[in-house]
Amino acid sequence: MTLSLRRATAEDAPAYARLMGDPQVYANLMQLPHASEAFWRERLSPASGPDNAHLNLVALRGGEVVGTAGIHPASPALRRRHAMMLGISVAGPAQGQGVGQALMAALLDYADNWAQALRVELTVFVDNARAIALYQRHGFETEGRLRGYALRAGRYEDVFTMARWHPAPPVPPVPPVPPALQPH
Repeated sequence: MTLSLRRATAEDAPAYARLMGDPQVYANLMQLPHASEAFWRERLSPASGPDNAHLNLVALRGGEVVGTAGIHPASPALRRRHAMMLGISVAGPAQGQGVGQALMAALLDYADNWAQALRVELTVFVDNARAIALYQRHGFETEGRLRGYALRAGRYEDVFTMARWHPAPPVPPVPPVPPALQPH
């Protein structure tokens, strides 16, 4: 079955709650068990407009949501506007089938070509080898290890911080110097 991607909407809240409520999924995310549709409906209903740089995607196979992903500004602060945070989740039965690959490619295209992102950041549990391999294939490098970063199933677990730099940062064109201003 073919995989398709589209922008997530508030109507996807039941699918998000189902996916994020799956123990195979939430254990590797910063989500909590028993995800609610109301929470996801609110989260997927951000204000729209030209200044909204957030992008949430769903991956569908046979009409069913099998993955979600989002990329969001790291901060509204002027000095951090060049950085974005990324997250991906894939349903247990769909893992290892290219869903994460497709979502990652779409998010990075958005970051590189539309969102003015110089740097894309994420955190990943150190034992999530499949996700780490996906991130490394897309140019992410480990920048550090945060000890006891998050509580997971009753234990404080470490995460890696990873980041990817824009592979070819755009450079604004330099206008030509008018002849009257050129040195003689």
